[in-house]
Amino acid sequence: MPPVVQPSLQPLVYLVEDETRTVLDWASGVAQSDDTYFNRGQRLARRLGAHYRRDGLTEFGFWTPELVADIIQSERTLELEILTPLQPIDFRSPQQTLRFQRDRLPVMQQGEFVWAVVAGVKPGSRDRAGSFYWLRYIDAEGRLHYIRDPLAYSLPYGVFAPAEVYDLRRLQQRRADLGYLARSSAPKGGIDPEIPRVPAPTNILQIHVKTASAEGSLEGLTRIYKRISDKLAAEEDLTPAEAAYTGYEAVQLLPVEPTIEYRREDTNIEHEFFAIVEDGNLQDAEDEDSSTGLTVTLRQPNTQNWGYDVPILGSAATNPTVLGSLRPDEIVEFIATLHTFSTGPIQLIYDLVYGHADNQGIELLTQQFFKGPNMYGQDLNHQLPQVRALLLEMQRRKINTGADGIRVDGGQDFRFFNPLSGRVEQDDVYLLAMSDVVQDIQGYRRRMFTIFEDGRPWPEAGWEEKSTYRELIDAKPGSFQWGPLIFAHNTPTLKGFWDRKWRRVCEVIFQGDHWITGCGNHDTVRRGNQIDLDANINWNLGKTLPEALNRAYNNSATLLWVHGFSPGLPMDFLNASLETPWGFFRNTDDRYGVKVVSEEVGFLDWEIEPELYRQPHAFHQLKSLGFESLEQLKDFAKALREAMVETDYNLEEVAQICQHCLGEGADGMVCEVPALEELNQPSLPRFLATLDVPKLKQFAMAFMEDGHDICNVAHYFDQANPDRGYFGMALRQFRRQRPWLRENLIGRDRFNRISDDERTIFYGYRIEPHAADHSPPQEVVMVAHMGGAPMTVNLGDWLQLDMASWRVGLTTPGLNLGSQPDDLRAFELRDSQGVLLVNTASDQGR
Repeated sequence: MPPVVQPSLQPLVYLVEDETRTVLDWASGVAQSDDTYFNRGQRLARRLGAHYRRDGLTEFGFWTPELVADIIQSERTLELEILTPLQPIDFRSPQQTLRFQRDRLPVMQQGEFVWAVVAGVKPGSRDRAGSFYWLRYIDAEGRLHYIRDPLAYSLPYGVFAPAEVYDLRRLQQRRADLGYLARSSAPKGGIDPEIPRVPAPTNILQIHVKTASAEGSLEGLTRIYKRISDKLAAEEDLTPAEAAYTGYEAVQLLPVEPTIEYRREDTNIEHEFFAIVEDGNLQDAEDEDSSTGLTVTLRQPNTQNWGYDVPILGSAATNPTVLGSLRPDEIVEFIATLHTFSTGPIQLIYDLVYGHADNQGIELLTQQFFKGPNMYGQDLNHQLPQVRALLLEMQRRKINTGADGIRVDGGQDFRFFNPLSGRVEQDDVYLLAMSDVVQDIQGYRRRMFTIFEDGRPWPEAGWEEKSTYRELIDAKPGSFQWGPLIFAHNTPTLKGFWDRKWRRVCEVIFQGDHWITGCGNHDTVRRGNQIDLDANINWNLGKTLPEALNRAYNNSATLLWVHGFSPGLPMDFLNASLETPWGFFRNTDDRYGVKVVSEEVGFLDWEIEPELYRQPHAFHQLKSLGFESLEQLKDFAKALREAMVETDYNLEEVAQICQHCLGEGADGMVCEVPALEELNQPSLPRFLATLDVPKLKQFAMAFMEDGHDICNVAHYFDQANPDRGYFGMALRQFRRQRPWLRENLIGRDRFNRISDDERTIFYGYRIEPHAADHSPPQEVVMVAHMGGAPMTVNLGDWLQLDMASWRVGLTTPGLNLGSQPDDLRAFELRDSQGVLLVNTASDQGR
């Protein structure tokens, strides 16, 4: 056979010394200026990372404070390593092994920074991979280290891989929504023009990208929104599932920053997304020429995560696991699709996580980024000027993809010890600075609409009752904050929930104009899975636990008063709206995966019906392990939970207990966990009879990945309830036609409840506060049954209304009211039913 022809090396990649010295001189000038440390840091941060320039050169900059004290003993100790693919990369291939050209170049140091301007680097684009890069050095003990780019624009193979050089200028020039950006931005070229802030939307849809389409990617969402846009433009009917995506002025994505990855303590070469096959030993590699060939195995990233487990590195980029194409163009195309939607622009809101870092961040970033451990991993060192500047620069690059707004996750976590006061204080200055970061796309500049999630004094005992949820909206007029009903751990499946929440409901009604309102979101639905099965459940909501939970978080009466009457900015959660399963699943845990699974056992009770488990597409990994029925899986999962608690989450001890209780020869042995002993039946899966620590981890991974897959809403599109789907869309339209509903109740407005041991009813009246002179003000009456026994409603008496002046604006599904005044004077409402009435005169005048 003829020998395999190796791809030839590409044209020379080399350091351009004069251009590098120009950058070095600029950086030195910044460092020696009279500006503050922070302002200097911001100026330097703008040029850090990799920037493909108009002249075809690529500029690299890294902050390397950990190397300042080290004496560079030779020119080859610290190098910029450029890896350029010699064959086309198929970004949709699950796995491929390719040859790369490896170039190692010297860099120039200036203080804590190193710089290089390089020729011959290939920039990435939609259709072509660019060169990959990182810094490498060998320490005094001969150990190899990589310094990765925290400000990278493209990380197609995750945070542990080298970053990709990308042609961002070309991407921005070709985006399809430049007209929209021009209309909503400061004029180009003006002398210090006032930079506008993106206005608040009327409502928000929260989406988890990985479970929001069949593809589980941003291009899958783009396909859905393009189809809906085309249908609306052609005046075609939407399906009930499509209705769940429709009628919102903004979409808020759960975090789409790169997350942590699955890592083992021994070796990761078999599952790394970018696995380098070294030719020879490390010393041989040091003696090679500056340009050599290298073999790399590429695996398509498959990380599953809510998005809040971030290492911080790469936060300016988009998580490759939500990019079907692995190209940055995909997020820009999705945003442009929203901005050019046929019925009007839809805003895009990023959920930003800068209050903490996962412990994996320690492996990826310089130690200066961290202050110390916390319950999530690590506290970030926002008080160090250069770190502060870098974090804000990450955010700036992120929003320059075209976002319209930001949600700041965990505002209460931004704390520091103030030596002047001797107290731990909130870093509100930093939080407000996040709100003021200026977006700049092709010269179009805007400030972001801002939402703060802040429940201080969380996690202090009693925080739910102590928190005012107002600190940041008072400090930053025009911003929004998660309100008490959407932030707190809601349990609306329980009897009397809304009666117990009356104080907080009244706060929303009378001071909630700048709160995010609603009931269901990614966190509250997950909390619903953790309710004790012996709790006092409101069985009016459904006959089974999953039915009760779905109706609790997609409750027609709750939606009616939140969207149709309440002040503030309503937010819905896609999985709740489509009544699909939802839980906390991530396949990134080797050490803690079994612990997480043991804490999520309630998911099986509250989210999964036996019929769903029997579906061929459902839980295929767990079924392959021998769990043929849902009850069998529940029994083991609950027994495992007991064993984990019994051993204080010690996996070795848990494995031993399982072997005592389930293994061969278990008869006659003392079983420490009776629930496990009860499983030892002839039908016991063989997998359980031979459990050890690796198999426990295998079970946990199967549970996580099967659970994540079953939450994908695409499985349930054909089961979407048409009555509730179209009701939700009509309700959102009702609010958009009455934007004044966002304001607080004042003057003649009324809101009250009827509550006893049997039922809770909310009702009220609102009138448009600033009606135009030429038309009568709009008026709305609302009544909603929030739980309990049926009740006859008499709004005329309760609100002193002439019912002849009112007509039905909207009713919840299943409630049929006549059109005559007598039909409205007295009618029965059942649990979860409600109605909106509008004044006939004001409605006709519009």
